[in-house]
Amino acid sequence: MSSKPHQTKKPAAGLHPRNRHQGRYDFKTLGATSPELLAYLVPGQEGNTTLDFTDPNAVKALNRALLLHHYGIRDWDIPAGYLCPPVPGRADYVHALADLLGESHDGHIPKGRNLVGLDIGTGANAIYPLIGSKEYKWRFVGTDIDPKALSNAQAIIDANSGLADHISLRLQADPANLFHGIIAADEHFDFTLCNPPFYASAAAAQEQSRRKWRNLEKTTGKAVTPHQSFGGQGTELYCDGGEAGFLSRLITESAGAAAQVFWFSSLVSKAANIKAMEEQLKVLGATDIRVIGMTQGLKHSRLLAWTFRDKKQRRAWRKARWSTTRPVA
Repeated sequence: MSSKPHQTKKPAAGLHPRNRHQGRYDFKTLGATSPELLAYLVPGQEGNTTLDFTDPNAVKALNRALLLHHYGIRDWDIPAGYLCPPVPGRADYVHALADLLGESHDGHIPKGRNLVGLDIGTGANAIYPLIGSKEYKWRFVGTDIDPKALSNAQAIIDANSGLADHISLRLQADPANLFHGIIAADEHFDFTLCNPPFYASAAAAQEQSRRKWRNLEKTTGKAVTPHQSFGGQGTELYCDGGEAGFLSRLITESAGAAAQVFWFSSLVSKAANIKAMEEQLKVLGATDIRVIGMTQGLKHSRLLAWTFRDKKQRRAWRKARWSTTRPVA
């Protein structure tokens, strides 16, 4: 099969149609589900009720409420200073990936425990395994180089009955590796996910935080300091070469795991990085490369997905591992 990229464009309206987080947050309903959220609600500029997004505790309370109300996940939390993910955007990645799997399966999204995903850099929040296990009953292995992050993710799993049957965690002992040391010789994954570090240095991350801080001050009229919001540990935010460098490593290592993974994927925040990634994948022998656009409000991102399996190998894989389900409306 040709490795010519196939561009899938999402509607300008924004979130995926199956995403549970359409429209504005319903703070009244969320507050009824999770009363702690009520303490962080403030009057909006349009006379409505909104959240104090300059307060990291408020953002965490919102995530707890969203995960409890929409997915039944209790006691979600992250340590101070760790990345607090935007739940709607992360859910979009999961749904876009489900569509890709369905396209590979005659339009039927494969669901259930036979499907196993590998989340590279699951972090303290484990957001992709949490959403994916609830929405599609997939199983996940989450990896990270930070023991504290994995300890927190495990606490979330332990606090919710049934999650341990769907999510397991592994420490990547060598920060230089991504798949090496994680995927066993006899192990197979139907897909991988990753939210790569964006910045090339701590200084670049701090400067971007300051820009966001200044924008928040303009829109809210409230003083904010960079450490008060936009959290994230160093390993979550930056690495040598930034996003482009990380993705290049991810792609290089993926070729070594080509026989054990159906679809590899990653978020790509910077559109300018796509062309080089496509060229690298072609050289390495990828048989199919997809770029799927995603929009959340004013933020535009994209999902880069690729496989090294030919048509015959894909057919044999899905026959052996994927259960057929009716199309999801």
